[in-house]
Amino acid sequence: MNATADTTVQAGSRVELHFSLSLVNGDIIDSNFEGNPAAFSVGDGNMLPGFEAALLGRKAGEHIDVLISASDAFGMPNPENCQRFAIAKFQHLIEDELMPTKVGSVVSFQDPGGFDIPGVVQAIDADAVTVDFNHPLAGKDIQFKAKIISVLEPDQQTVEVKL
Repeated sequence: MNATADTTVQAGSRVELHFSLSLVNGDIIDSNFEGNPAAFSVGDGNMLPGFEAALLGRKAGEHIDVLISASDAFGMPNPENCQRFAIAKFQHLIEDELMPTKVGSVVSFQDPGGFDIPGVVQAIDADAVTVDFNHPLAGKDIQFKAKIISVLEPDQQTVEVKL
């Protein structure tokens, strides 16, 4: 089977596209319109489901410009993802002369598996530091623009040949 102009995006399709993500005020979060297109398979986890949903049923050559609600984009903030830590654990970071930790600083912690978990310092008081581990875009509607370059059917194999 070959990719044709009639091939529509569906679960498992291999899609190549240019895209941009921006806040409703126009601030661009990410864009590859000036570079190489991105390629992924629908459902492989590389794109959030809300963005994939905007692509379903579309064809190569189509342009998309949709507002994705916060709940379908990066989700809503979870108050349980804000944690307070004893100030003593941060004292050396707060007193660092070159890069002192302050409200708005991103700090990184390691989970039990050794993976880094970033958080944003929300507050510093005499006893504790409050860190927000929600995604920085949680709670924000996202403008999603895309131009679909190609769509391959789910069962089609691709081979890259470099000359």
